[in-house]
Amino acid sequence: MSFQVTVQPSGHQFVCDEGETVLNAAIRAGVGLPYGCKNGACGSCRGKLLGGSVTHGPHQERALTAKDEESGFSLFCCAKPHSDITIEAREVAGVGEFPIKKVPVRVAKLDKVADDVIILSLQLPANDRLQYKAGQYVEFMLRDGKRRSYSMANAPHKDEHLTLHIRHMPGGLFTDQVFTTLKERDILRFEGPLGTFFLREDSEKPIVLLASGTGFAPIKAIIEQLEHAKSQRPVTLYWGGRRPQDLYMNALCEEWARNLPNFRYVPVVSNAQPEDNWSGRNGFVHQAVIADFPDLSQHQVYACGAPVVVDSAQRDFVAQCKLPAEEFYADSFTSEADLANAVG
Repeated sequence: MSFQVTVQPSGHQFVCDEGETVLNAAIRAGVGLPYGCKNGACGSCRGKLLGGSVTHGPHQERALTAKDEESGFSLFCCAKPHSDITIEAREVAGVGEFPIKKVPVRVAKLDKVADDVIILSLQLPANDRLQYKAGQYVEFMLRDGKRRSYSMANAPHKDEHLTLHIRHMPGGLFTDQVFTTLKERDILRFEGPLGTFFLREDSEKPIVLLASGTGFAPIKAIIEQLEHAKSQRPVTLYWGGRRPQDLYMNALCEEWARNLPNFRYVPVVSNAQPEDNWSGRNGFVHQAVIADFPDLSQHQVYACGAPVVVDSAQRDFVAQCKLPAEEFYADSFTSEADLANAVG
């Protein structure tokens, strides 16, 4: 059995199989519903159910509360239809532009750039390339059907290797492997490109980029894309970490600030220790943005990092700084620990 999904206001339609989520069916059909984590944690795929019925699988309460559901909101990554449905969602242009592929890749290099961060460089098969938009991610296909998502840290034109920034999560199925047993020439498999977090190149608005920790990876790709396109848009990068060493590519950011026109870099540290001799900005990274940009009404914001950072930024930029809600683009890095808190 299958059901028809109609998207408003575009009028696009696609078929969703019984037991399939609305989002997976949309991705299969090349319809650009917004999404991030695909597992009920980040809330990027939230929209309205205008007609028909769905049930929701496990998800985090903050992504969709019971009150939200009663008000007609739905989380399309874990919503399964029981009838033909009509939904309201702001579609993302260009999502279906490149094919989603399952690809075997060889480990080309492992660079430990901090105690808990490795830059993983991957070599695609000969004569094969992955077409994607700067900011998108891939999902590694692990044993027992498990998957882990990581953003590509290089712009599409810099594709000698695909690079990913992996933070060690002790006890993590994939990151333990990366930090202990993975070696050069090992073979991994992933699927991609995925996600709707990427640079909107049809706008001339000034850009604020906000990263925490390894949320810097897709932000780096976006900066490289802006540089490649010779963009004249003003760009300000805020990168936050607990300690200065968490800003593991600080020298590269400083180089951009020296060499790129219209580019400014603001590193922010929340928990500097005396031995760090830190003389830069202190506190929460999104608060630094608020201090510098009390009026974001004419800007676009791209934010990536821990869910608490992304959620706080979205809430406060819209409420306090007049940022249009539709100009906040985000990718929350949800770990398995985050997902363990899912309810629903």
